[in-house]
Amino acid sequence: MTPDERLKLIEQYNDGYRVIAEALTGIDVEQLDARPGAGKWSSREMVHHLADSEMTAAIRLRLLVAVDRPQIVGYDQDEFARRLHYDRPIEASLDAFKAARRSTAELLDCMTDAEWAREGTHSEVGRYSVERWLEIYAAHAHAHANQIRAARDAAKNKKVEQQK
Repeated sequence: MTPDERLKLIEQYNDGYRVIAEALTGIDVEQLDARPGAGKWSSREMVHHLADSEMTAAIRLRLLVAVDRPQIVGYDQDEFARRLHYDRPIEASLDAFKAARRSTAELLDCMTDAEWAREGTHSEVGRYSVERWLEIYAAHAHAHANQIRAARDAAKNKKVEQQK
């Protein structure tokens, strides 16, 4: 990864909370709980997933930087959704997502070239580097922001169809 590529990904990572907050602006309860399709998560569930994922990501990065060749353990996001009461209010999860991302962004700004070169082993994918971590999490919130917008659109379209 070149320094310019890294900076671009860090900028994208830093923008993650904003795109989620923007996607949720003005959302109502019906839109928050609408599923865009069978087996798809609602916007509410995506917010809780983002919080859980971001807190996990924050620890993963810290392990990669602070522990020599750490073992990074995968988790079943669908089990988290089933077991961690993803039907609850979203405000605390939004706060957790924002705080974990902000703290991690500060860490990214401080990292040396040697720290960027560190890696560990992920239980599901094997070799797992700091740069790979950044590639994954830089785009993560943006992908979910797009899904939230799609879920909202599906809810709006369904409502229009019901009114006909």
